[in-house]
Amino acid sequence: MAFAYTGKYLYINLTTGKIRAETIDPEDARAYFLGSGYAAKLYAESLDPALDPLDPRSAVYIFNGLFTGTTAPTGCRSSWCGRSPLTGIWNESNVGGHIGAALRAAGVDGLVITGQAAQPVYIYVHDSANGPVAEIREAGDIWGMDTFDAYDALLEATHKRARAGVIGPAGENLVPFAAVMQGGRDHSRAAGRGGIGAVLGSKRVKAIVAHGSERPTYADKDGFRARVKEHVQTIREGSKGAAMYGTAGGLTGSEFFGDLPIHNWSGGSWEDGAHALSGQVIHEKYWTKHKFCFACPIGCGKHIEIKDGPHAGVSGEGPEYETLAGFGALLEIDDLPAVCRANDLCNRLGLDTISASGVIAFAVEAFERGLITEEETDGVPLAWGDPAGALKLLELITERRGAGAYLAEGVRAAAEHLGEGSEQFAIHVKGLEIAYHDPRAYFSMAANYATGVRGACHLEGLTYWAMYGIDPRNWYPDDFDYERFDVAGAGRDAVAFQDYLGLYNPLGLCKFIGKLGFNYDQIAELINLATGWDMTGDEVQQVGERLFNLKRVINNRLGITRADDTLPERLLTLARPSGGAEGKLPDLEPMLEEYYAARGWLPEGRPSPETLARLELTDIAE
Repeated sequence: MAFAYTGKYLYINLTTGKIRAETIDPEDARAYFLGSGYAAKLYAESLDPALDPLDPRSAVYIFNGLFTGTTAPTGCRSSWCGRSPLTGIWNESNVGGHIGAALRAAGVDGLVITGQAAQPVYIYVHDSANGPVAEIREAGDIWGMDTFDAYDALLEATHKRARAGVIGPAGENLVPFAAVMQGGRDHSRAAGRGGIGAVLGSKRVKAIVAHGSERPTYADKDGFRARVKEHVQTIREGSKGAAMYGTAGGLTGSEFFGDLPIHNWSGGSWEDGAHALSGQVIHEKYWTKHKFCFACPIGCGKHIEIKDGPHAGVSGEGPEYETLAGFGALLEIDDLPAVCRANDLCNRLGLDTISASGVIAFAVEAFERGLITEEETDGVPLAWGDPAGALKLLELITERRGAGAYLAEGVRAAAEHLGEGSEQFAIHVKGLEIAYHDPRAYFSMAANYATGVRGACHLEGLTYWAMYGIDPRNWYPDDFDYERFDVAGAGRDAVAFQDYLGLYNPLGLCKFIGKLGFNYDQIAELINLATGWDMTGDEVQQVGERLFNLKRVINNRLGITRADDTLPERLLTLARPSGGAEGKLPDLEPMLEEYYAARGWLPEGRPSPETLARLELTDIAE
């Protein structure tokens, strides 16, 4: 009998059309959990560094977390993993909504997809009397559609209560930061970072569609239900701000602390602009209803509608913090309806809003310096504070036309194309455009960004939470003494937060509930009630450490060394001229020394043999 998870996944070869069911060893589930943890194990075992991310033989790993599709609070997340076409290293892009729960209801914990279809297809996964079934169906009639129209057509062709993860024109055109969108126009959620949408596009897969009626069972149903009820109450009480305003509600606070990036990371203060784009203003002017992911007691999604002005007709998922920061503050655009339009376009086209806005900020600065011309932008000038150029570039990038032909490759490649010193304002780590929390405002984020397994990802560590009064001492393994501009302790903090937050994708839970301070013992208890295991809090903590080191081993095999653990020059040498982090610069090297020592890594940036042995990773590393 299945406990919480199904214990099986489907291996799909699009070249041959063959599909087989695979069993997940319970010991592997316990050692790596599921989601991006188990995906990383499978990827490491088959890794060929010579294989391009868009080669048909490269695989996409789509896995639910251990709790996905259960009644565990926020048990909705699925991880979409593989080698990133943007960075060339490990990538996991995690999404909420309902697609993960639909896969669980269809009777699988995940899919491994390899090969390339001869023509556009979608994969329909559903349950049957004989177990889960995957059908490879033609998708020529929806190839070229935006994600909203394709989503509607897919549900019409399969089941009205099915759920789908869909790529848009950006994924079809192999833009390396193309996203996979789930939920259609009503509840857009993105597996956004790192370009998994392009990998699916290279395989000619328009969508993954899932529907089923299977429900999980639990080792201790009554105990699990009682503990979930307690946790839900705690989450609701501690998440009232997110429930009312979503992540957009944090924009003004971020600006206050000097955490909000402005003018391609060279500005200092933007108080009026941050207020104009805030979640509070969105709620007042455009909000229509709250949107909830599967099993979520928070409801941070905000459905909006713009009824008048040049952007009238925008209706659907409202912009979240990162999108407002990127298309707003980074470009100094304080026109909220225009930013909502940019968000809507990215959702329709299937673009990661962080990378897209980061590329556009790079382009505006390059235009200002004479490196990009109006001839390359369809005659539309690029300027700070002007949304017209940003909206035009979204079109050009998706179509790979004009300046979009090289901007579509991301800021690292675009800077290599333009030269002329443009590398100095191409803001990325390991090829991934930096998420919109400034490491000059909270120094441990510098260590987190520099060492992140997929590049500069705020979600891997989230140490900046402490700046907003979120206390990690309920789970933090050492004494935590908050001081955001201290170099000492910053590396150690990055390690602890990475190991803790790195559990949430493999568990299938939203990291928002990490703000409530669930400790390792509480997580272990919930796992045991669901599965019948006897895990301890220490064992859960070690899983987080094991998974981070496993992904580092993958990246080492893909060429990553200590030399890559750095930040852009602008963030190390150019202090913010004003605001809450005025004059502050992180001293990265001593943080990395402390970080490497805490990790048990060798000076060249590899886990030591002793660390690998302690975490039972020696065989995979070899």
